[in-house]
Amino acid sequence: MHHRNAPLSVEGRRRLVQRCQTRPIAHVAAEMGISRQCASKWVNRWRRYGETG
Repeated sequence: MHHRNAPLSVEGRRRLVQRCQTRPIAHVAAEMGISRQCASKWVNRWRRYGETG
């Protein structure tokens, strides 16, 4: 579940993490229309806590 102002849904975060496995976070973030900081936060949460992060 995400709030209405969230830039990415759970599926969007899943795609973000998958793409960041082979490409720089900054490049993926730019393509997805979010900041590098936001992308880094979600990638790190996903790596630490899994999908529930």
